[in-house]
Amino acid sequence: MRTTPEQDELRSAVRALLARTEGAAAWQPLAGQIGAAGLAVPEEYGGAGGGARDVAVVMEELGRVLSPVPFLGSSVLVAGALLATGDRPACARLLPGLADGAAVGVLAWAEGGSWEPEAIRAEAVRGSDGGWLVSGAKEHVLDCGGAQLLLAAARTGPDAVGLFEVAVDGAGVRREPSVTMDGTRAQARWEFDGAAGTPVGDAADGARVLRHVRDLAVTALAAEQTGAAARCLELTVQHVLQRVQFGRPIGSFQAVGHRLADAYVQVESARSAALAAAAAADLDPRSLPRLAAVAGSVCAEAYAAVAGEMIQLHGGIGITWEHDAHRYFKRAHGAGQLFGTAAGHRARLAAHIGLPGG
Repeated sequence: MRTTPEQDELRSAVRALLARTEGAAAWQPLAGQIGAAGLAVPEEYGGAGGGARDVAVVMEELGRVLSPVPFLGSSVLVAGALLATGDRPACARLLPGLADGAAVGVLAWAEGGSWEPEAIRAEAVRGSDGGWLVSGAKEHVLDCGGAQLLLAAARTGPDAVGLFEVAVDGAGVRREPSVTMDGTRAQARWEFDGAAGTPVGDAADGARVLRHVRDLAVTALAAEQTGAAARCLELTVQHVLQRVQFGRPIGSFQAVGHRLADAYVQVESARSAALAAAAAADLDPRSLPRLAAVAGSVCAEAYAAVAGEMIQLHGGIGITWEHDAHRYFKRAHGAGQLFGTAAGHRARLAAHIGLPGG
């Protein structure tokens, strides 16, 4: 599926902004000048009323430069979770701040390295005043620091999970930055000890919400992986055309050309899978779980492979701290674990299409 002229203009605007504004400083211009933070937020809540295909355009560009901005965590996970709950008062209260970038949100969800709702052990129980109290620990929270909105998933019964708005600096809440292999994507561990929480949506409907949000997140991450893999290939092609051995550019060697051709096929296959998942999110939500699983598997493995080839074909400089190759390689392997592994996505796909073992 081709991008629209509007999406091509969005891509150009985002790429130009990221070229002149590096790192975390790009977030406010992205949100304020381009409106990226509210792309997938309906107009009634202050957003642009776009969809997953628009999000994919931004994610590809963020992936190209390994941007640390909180777009995935705030604009995809938190905004997507709020919308999926169907809680209109909560959306009206919280989404406008997220959409204009004035507020950054985090979704505390994963436990024990799993994003499956069944793995949640954090609990929300009724206090003496009838309010909810959340206790437990959350890992791998996409969190650049300075969040103003915190949503936490907690079990409200043996077979029920809910989403709760918890004050970031409230009593019983503690945040601890995580040390990760991928230094370009900040994560944190959040701990709750009887923290006051306000339900967002049905306190027993969180598992459905989280499964949908995971599909949106995997779809967005697939676009990021595609953009990063494409940039790895571009940089590698530039290098092999300039690096001379035996009196000729190494890109003229047949073995190098074959490896680059394989990398190109992997990048384009990833792009097709990512676009298919984004189109499903906008046009055919019933097929989203299946196509998100395909994209999660294909794009993770393609990015890891192309990032590995980048290091190999750059030779000695590819393993130096000063070169960006190691940053792309670390992002590839970090992203390959986020929201589930490639093997985990294939298992979910098998389950969706009724294959044995799914």
